[in-house]
Amino acid sequence: MRSVRHPQVPGRVPAQSRRPAAPRRLPRPMLTGFGAGLFACLAMLLVAGVCRLLFGSSLFAYGLLFLPVAAAIGVWVRPADLVTAPISAPIAFAAGVWPVSGGSGGLGGQLMGVVSALSLHAGWLYAGTLAAGLIALVRRAALSGRKRAARQQRARTA
Repeated sequence: MRSVRHPQVPGRVPAQSRRPAAPRRLPRPMLTGFGAGLFACLAMLLVAGVCRLLFGSSLFAYGLLFLPVAAAIGVWVRPADLVTAPISAPIAFAAGVWPVSGGSGGLGGQLMGVVSALSLHAGWLYAGTLAAGLIALVRRAALSGRKRAARQQRARTA
């Protein structure tokens, strides 16, 4: 079969000379307050499982890996739910600490291990909550500034 050349359409660039399309950026995830809390709890349970398997239930590693999860909550929560970011972070920390808490025995021993882990590693908990809160606060301030600038722009043009 022989190739057929199609006539050039005016104003149209041939396919060979077109530039490749710019790579698309991934959309930024926007989670509701509940979704961000659920994501954080599941992420911290996963982190706890990894810490238990790889680091021998190291609460230091668990706390260190809590910081990026808390920052992700602050970044990924939608603007209407920014107030939930610093609330979801400590709940997620507490939800995931059980596998690495080191409690022994029955329910009482497990509960004692969780309470001990929460009290002894409160610094990580406070740092992650502070990170999520500060990120949410900065995002809220930027959102308020953009709204104010748009309002002033509309007032000038009206």
